[in-house]
Amino acid sequence: MYFEADDEGWAARHVEVRGQDSRPVTAASLEEVLHLRDHADRAAMFRYERQYGVLAEGPMDGWQDQPRAAGISAEEFERLWAEARRALGDSA
Repeated sequence: MYFEADDEGWAARHVEVRGQDSRPVTAASLEEVLHLRDHADRAAMFRYERQYGVLAEGPMDGWQDQPRAAGISAEEFERLWAEARRALGDSA
C-alpha cells in the first residue's frame, strides 16, 4: 500500500498493489471522493469504488511503525499512481 497524505495527515491518494505481479487494486483520491459525495449520487460513488477501490480513511499516524514501512519519493508515488490509474481505468 502507498499513500499520499494531506497537510492534516489524512490519505489524499491511496494506491494498493497485490500479488507477485504487483497488480493494482486501488487508486483512489480524496478529492474525487469528496466531489462525488457533494455532486453525485450513491450509484456514481459505487461505480467509482468498484473501479478505483475505497480510499483509506483516518489519519496516517503511526505508519512508520508498521512492518516493512518506508517512505518513497513524490516522483515514485506519481509513477505508481499513473500506472495504477491506467490499469484500473482500462478495466472499467
